[in-house]
Amino acid sequence: MARPPIITRLLDMDISAPVQGALWMLLSAGSLAGLTGIVRYMSAGLPPFEIAFFRSFFGFLILSPWLLRSGIGVLRTKRVRLYTLRCAFGAATMLMWFSALAMVPLADAVALGFTSPLFVVIGAALFLGEIVSGKRLVATLCGFAGALIILRPGSGVLDVGAILVLLSAVTLAGANLSVKELSRTEPVQAIVTYMVIFMVPLTLIPTLFVWQTPTPLQLVELAGLAGVATLGNYAMTRSVAVADASAVMPYDYARLPFAALIGFFIFGEVPDALTWVGAVVIIGSTLYIAVKEAQSQGSPAGT
Repeated sequence: MARPPIITRLLDMDISAPVQGALWMLLSAGSLAGLTGIVRYMSAGLPPFEIAFFRSFFGFLILSPWLLRSGIGVLRTKRVRLYTLRCAFGAATMLMWFSALAMVPLADAVALGFTSPLFVVIGAALFLGEIVSGKRLVATLCGFAGALIILRPGSGVLDVGAILVLLSAVTLAGANLSVKELSRTEPVQAIVTYMVIFMVPLTLIPTLFVWQTPTPLQLVELAGLAGVATLGNYAMTRSVAVADASAVMPYDYARLPFAALIGFFIFGEVPDALTWVGAVVIIGSTLYIAVKEAQSQGSPAGT
């Protein structure tokens, strides 16, 4: 059957690499924002730890064909300890993030989660010996000031959920720094394979203490959650593969308005003005750091 003319024109369009990268990143942002909404919805019936486990388990099943094609040889390494540390950081991030989403308004959680690159700057200086310029240090401090605007210490806004979001940002930074160190000697296939395999038992152990047998419908929803998460991560990977990271990463911040819309229409959450002000400060600071990082690596960051 012949394709409709509109489909033919869309498929034949010559889309530039930056536009492709932007579209992939917007798809990633929408998927990951949707993931936050699904976790919030499912946490009313299942413990967040269990949701995190099934996200890892079904994610493993989704990626298993790719893992089989990679072969057992990809697991040969002399850096098992660092792989284990990276996966432990990843598991802690997911467990705390999913737990926080059951407590914190979605827009607040996403905005505070954007502080992770700020912790990367600090960790790179402390553990990898990287030199932090004065301007980058000022941008980092401004980013943390943005987080304080959202948290409003002393106003009663700071709670366990907000603390969990910040702690998950710290552990995510640890995971990213571990990947940065591993990438100096290890292939990407090995880093991904170890993460997918290790995350299942690491999230299962704490889940056993709060286990609730899911219903068939919940299993379908959990599989869908894993699919959405995998799509988001795949789209992000495709984005940075077809275009410069410095050009497409700003589109990742679309997660915030996407999450705010989900929070408003589904959960009746209305972010206040200070949340948006703090988010703008955090995003501006992390964008500045990202641009400077790209420039230091010789990437055409300003384009």
